[in-house]
Amino acid sequence: MKRHAHVSLSAALLIVLASACFTVIDVSVKYLSQRYPVPLLVWARWSVQALLMLALLAPKLRWKLVRTGRLGMQLTRGVVLIGSSICFFSALKYLPLAEATALNYTSPILVTLMAGWFLGERLTRPRWAFVIAGLLGMILIVRPGSDVLAPAALLAFGAASLYATFQILTRKLAGEDLMVLLIYPALVGAVVLSVPIPFLDDITWYPIRDVALFVGIGIMGFFGHLLFIRAFQRASASAIAPFTYMQLVWSTLAGWMVFGTLPDMWTFCGIVIIAGSGVVLTWYERWRASLPQSEPAAVD
Repeated sequence: MKRHAHVSLSAALLIVLASACFTVIDVSVKYLSQRYPVPLLVWARWSVQALLMLALLAPKLRWKLVRTGRLGMQLTRGVVLIGSSICFFSALKYLPLAEATALNYTSPILVTLMAGWFLGERLTRPRWAFVIAGLLGMILIVRPGSDVLAPAALLAFGAASLYATFQILTRKLAGEDLMVLLIYPALVGAVVLSVPIPFLDDITWYPIRDVALFVGIGIMGFFGHLLFIRAFQRASASAIAPFTYMQLVWSTLAGWMVFGTLPDMWTFCGIVIIAGSGVVLTWYERWRASLPQSEPAAVD
């Protein structure tokens, strides 16, 4: 009898809610980026999260919150994630919300390739099919003649590439505590971006609404990551990975409701192909993992 991993309803719900939190961040960033420099938004995103983690977790964990045996890799990983945030927030400034999010979701394709090259993971036929399908979806989104075929699309690709690198580094730090993995990117973003911030913006007064959005970006990021952690504590990664693509749904709805933009037919097809190929690959590999076989299943 084939045994399939149980998909916890609560874990799936947590992933869906976490994706909604990240979409709220993207909507706020797109709105604020029309008036404020992107590095300021990235600084607010990670500085607020760093302060929240220090305030809520440091009294209990103390030095355990930052204790690591691989400080250099933790700092490098933090710099890479901050670079990804800068690229993606810049892309959000110019691209429609759904299109920018979809292009950023090409990172799983890059992770699949990089895991084969740098981590020695097997690139099976289904994984190659996933890569090819994802590239096809990307081409449909940035096809010649579309509004997405612009320099801003390169920023979205840059964000995806850096985020894929971040995920590979995270796998290399698999033995580290989850809270340590969360705190270092936030601290790196807060410290590194605090240096140029005074020289980027000469605004001396901010509307209360904008200040609330700045703080809200960090709060949503903090709670979004907590929800993700709780989800992965309740179910296996392969069981709940398909639900992460809900962010593409949220982004499409938010782009329509807040900014009045909807993807055209070809772009929508590209989004569906990117999300669908990821979901199908995940379900296939879960099924393969449940079968008795003489060689290891193609699972992470």
